[in-house]
Amino acid sequence: MRRILFVDDEPRLLQGLRRMLHKLRDEWDMEFVQSGQEALELLDQKEFDVIVSDMRMPGMDGAELLKRVRDRHPQVARIILSGQSDDKIILRSVEPAHQYLSKPCDAATIKSTIERTLALRTLVSNDALQKLVAKMESLPCLPSIYTNLMQELRSPSPSIKKIGQIISSDVGMTAKILQLVNSAFFGISHHISGPVQAVNLLGLQTIRALVLVVRVFSQFQGNKEVERLVAQMWKHSIAVGSIAKAIASAEDAAREVLDNAFMAGLLHDVGKLVLATNFTEQYAGVTKLVEQKDISAVSAEEETFGAAHPELGAYLLGLWGLPDAIVEAVAFHHRPSDSLAVEFASLTAVHVANALEHQARSGKGCVEGEIDLSHLGEIGLSDRLDAWRAISIQVTNKGNDDA
Repeated sequence: MRRILFVDDEPRLLQGLRRMLHKLRDEWDMEFVQSGQEALELLDQKEFDVIVSDMRMPGMDGAELLKRVRDRHPQVARIILSGQSDDKIILRSVEPAHQYLSKPCDAATIKSTIERTLALRTLVSNDALQKLVAKMESLPCLPSIYTNLMQELRSPSPSIKKIGQIISSDVGMTAKILQLVNSAFFGISHHISGPVQAVNLLGLQTIRALVLVVRVFSQFQGNKEVERLVAQMWKHSIAVGSIAKAIASAEDAAREVLDNAFMAGLLHDVGKLVLATNFTEQYAGVTKLVEQKDISAVSAEEETFGAAHPELGAYLLGLWGLPDAIVEAVAFHHRPSDSLAVEFASLTAVHVANALEHQARSGKGCVEGEIDLSHLGEIGLSDRLDAWRAISIQVTNKGNDDA
């Protein structure tokens, strides 16, 4: 039975939570305490799977509590449940929290959030790596600029002008976004000079994805080996995202599938950066294994760490609260047959795009370019591979025009 710890300094609200979640007592072993200190003492005495804390509390607030939990009990998933709407308060809680829920919040939402967080933990079977991901310093949180963008996108009437202002507030972000949207990958015939113009032409979801990947990649600095890996991965990730979106479009997929394919394509290899940042010397050995044994990076990572970058990256993105379709696409982008997919989805698009991009760079017989034909057969689309290859070549050639 899963053990969940709830923390709120207001007795009335805590009692309300207890009543609301009473029907889950046969599924969860729940404890309710009124202070951060009580929570830490209980965590030292018992093992918990999840802690759900209010943000504003006297003495030790929710952000400080979750920071201490991260340091002392990194295996525990951390969730903020708060009624605070102040941006600064929210952003302060984002860093140590895996998820942020706003009050009022019904039992179904709390249950689904906790269950999804727990389910994602099964993606990483190695205990040491579970603890590493939970305590990650190199990729600790969703970038604050992305959080600001999502708040605006979720507002009743999202403003393109305001979104442009959010991006413009970060000079480095603005420069990188404009560099990307003016690249041949996006096929825009005239020069884009500002974020508002970029949003108008490419759409809110495309800009959202670019903002996330730019800021995530920029967090990996200070280590020459990792920076070299980032440089190698950057163009590959942009290409995979673009190819995946084009493939999804060719299949007349829903807009959501296109957006998820693009986002997952951009972030599909983020697990490599997680591993390389935290195990620099060992990850250099992974590269040697790939060359010596002519095996895939996934096989070499599993041999070295007991887990590989797809599930590691998916675990992290899941904790951030990205859509399930994106998490699934990242988790199974090398082995879609291991998923439960029975029809074309963003997973298929990302898998094929990744394999074809590797083939284009390294040759048709490269291990990383192997396509899961069993998956294509399962979803009844084996005959589409040649068309997708033509799309990949077209998108790749566009990108090469910038080289």
